[in-house]
Amino acid sequence: MKKLLALLFCISWVTTHAQNADTAKKYTAKIDSSGILALPDTVRHLESKAASYIAPAVFVTYGLLSLKVKAIRNIDIHVYEDMMEDHPNFNYHIENYLQYAPAVMVYGLNLAGVHGKNTFIDRTILYGMSEGIMALTTFSLKKVTHRLRPDGSNRYSFPSGHTGNAFAAAEFMAQEYSEKSPWYGIAGYSFATATAILRVYNRDHWFSDIIAGAGFGILSTKAAYLIYPLFRNKLFHDKKSNKTTSLMPSFGNGTVGFAFTKQL
Repeated sequence: MKKLLALLFCISWVTTHAQNADTAKKYTAKIDSSGILALPDTVRHLESKAASYIAPAVFVTYGLLSLKVKAIRNIDIHVYEDMMEDHPNFNYHIENYLQYAPAVMVYGLNLAGVHGKNTFIDRTILYGMSEGIMALTTFSLKKVTHRLRPDGSNRYSFPSGHTGNAFAAAEFMAQEYSEKSPWYGIAGYSFATATAILRVYNRDHWFSDIIAGAGFGILSTKAAYLIYPLFRNKLFHDKKSNKTTSLMPSFGNGTVGFAFTKQL
């Protein structure tokens, strides 16, 4: 069990290093990031090296193979039995909160005056898209795979949603802040790794469940940062026109939202 946990930490470190290097390109933009509702004309496209996709792709592949390959499935059983022998009464569900720690840190840093890559509105939409993609993927697979959890509570074990949330948030933090310091990405991925390990220790997931969840989480955030600029920049920025576009907060009948206007 200790060897496998050490392997998970090593994999997480490699992933963190790849993601930090992926977002380490310097960029300067004339954006008034001091205002919480600042909205620049454009947002950056995902600057992603091919190497940064290797780790999450391997994670997803490993998890999917565990559904059919007996040797990989036997690793799940071995990890579970080893864990039960060492910590049979472990029951601390702090991962319910840890999974959101990287995202909370992003907004906390912004409130403290440490501005990330994107402004509040764009960042929030990006995170929402990431969570949406991740949730759609993981919950669809849970329905299809129908894998029994280690504790026998239900058949929604594969992949781990908590782990997916945690790694999506960790990649979100890496995308927003790794340009300032790689330690932000390391902190985010440390919380994500702790979340994944606790899901196994609490008998909520098999080892392959958390590996797959990590991969889906990272890829979901990458997908959001890839897709969002494609329609966001087209919607708000037109070099050939002086027409204006605005997005303003609104409140009416007890409902808070945003009002979007575009000059035609």
